[in-house]
Amino acid sequence: MKRIAAIYDIHGNLSALEAVLRDFEADTLDLVIVGGDVAAGPLPGETIDRLRMLPLPARFVCGNADRELVEAYDGMAAAGFSPEVEETAVWAAQQLTRKQRDFLAGFEPTVPIAVDGLGEVLFYHASPRSDTELFTVKTSDERLLEIFAGVRQAVVVCGHTHMQFDRQVGATHLINAGSVGMPYGEPDAELRRTPYNLQAAAARIRRSSYPLAADFAASNILHPPTAAEALAVFEP
Repeated sequence: MKRIAAIYDIHGNLSALEAVLRDFEADTLDLVIVGGDVAAGPLPGETIDRLRMLPLPARFVCGNADRELVEAYDGMAAAGFSPEVEETAVWAAQQLTRKQRDFLAGFEPTVPIAVDGLGEVLFYHASPRSDTELFTVKTSDERLLEIFAGVRQAVVVCGHTHMQFDRQVGATHLINAGSVGMPYGEPDAELRRTPYNLQAAAARIRRSSYPLAADFAASNILHPPTAAEALAVFEP
């Protein structure tokens, strides 16, 4: 492969996904990696349908929210979540058709891809050993060396925390691709952030029946957390 685009954490923000896909039209891409957490958000079914129509070859990594949506669709109770979060997961699962549920269930735990000039690159959602493990740009090298001890690839790409960064830890070049639908902080100078009409996206989300539509529009679209605010949660 020569050129790969990695897009992560769409979270049912269809307007943001559409903007990113328009941005791809000027690129010559061989493959799109969709790094998980695609549908848990205001427009779950519509977002899945748009991803199923991608004009480019694509591979899909399973995120924790994808797994949880499938479990909710199948009637499994969400463990360890607040009632508010469980309500939104159940709501999102109720919006899915069986085909959409099966699409999510087919996502892969990790995706290794050979990339020209880089060798094999490993794509996963949160960490190579868990779809919920948290680490950030502030995480110590000692802890990251433990997390990536079993990884043989020199380049790994993740998401989950919605914050872009690019750092070297031992022999591992670690890239967090950030989030399409719920980005925190400012984009890294070497990574990409696609602008789109935030007011129109917020209005689109408010028109949905998503239980937290107003909060999602305000807190994740119009006024997302700063890097400092997000790090205070992820690295207290």
